[in-house]
Amino acid sequence: MKFDLNYFDAVIFDMDGVLIDSEPLWKIAMEEVFHSVGSFLTKEDFQKTVGLRIDEVVRFWHQHEGWENVSPEEVEQKIVLKMKALITEHGEPLEGVKEMLLFLKQQNKKVGLATSSYEMLIETVLRVLDIEEYFHHTHSAEHEDFGKPHPAVYLSVAETLNVQASRCLVIEDSLNGIISAKAARMKVVCIPEKTHHPEPKLIIADHHYDSMSQLLDAFKLAN
Repeated sequence: MKFDLNYFDAVIFDMDGVLIDSEPLWKIAMEEVFHSVGSFLTKEDFQKTVGLRIDEVVRFWHQHEGWENVSPEEVEQKIVLKMKALITEHGEPLEGVKEMLLFLKQQNKKVGLATSSYEMLIETVLRVLDIEEYFHHTHSAEHEDFGKPHPAVYLSVAETLNVQASRCLVIEDSLNGIISAKAARMKVVCIPEKTHHPEPKLIIADHHYDSMSQLLDAFKLAN
């Protein structure tokens, strides 16, 4: 299937589950930290909060479980630090990511990153994957009043890149992320994260591919 990249001035990537296979790491970090404060949540439970900012995730589960003697802020910080360690030790780019970034650079496209993960983790991922040079701007929803599915993080990236929202193509893996980008009036490619349960609502994305490599092949066919 051909997919004409010429319509777009910028490509904006989500990070977790799109650039890096980090969703399993998030589940490990959350399960370990939540258990340390007396929670009985499992990796399966965390499907309910995929795509949210980690502070929103912690508040969600705190309301359900109400751990004592520890604040949500302390739990959040422990999870972020655990994630930094896990990414540093185990972080790997997903299939086709580096090839895609090189192709976009050759096509002179502006490249952005819009993620619910915090700035500390953006820096860690880009360093571990050695892909810092490809991004014109990266932005964390921690700097916004609302995280995904609110469109703010995507709109901020488009504004900084000086590109109209309608001329941005977003690559996402989660329902909350797709809703965020669609609310920003951007076109969205969905490459579903493989460890998530099948989510039929992902059909709301404009395009669907099984991998970044498959999307890259579609771009090259149209080029």
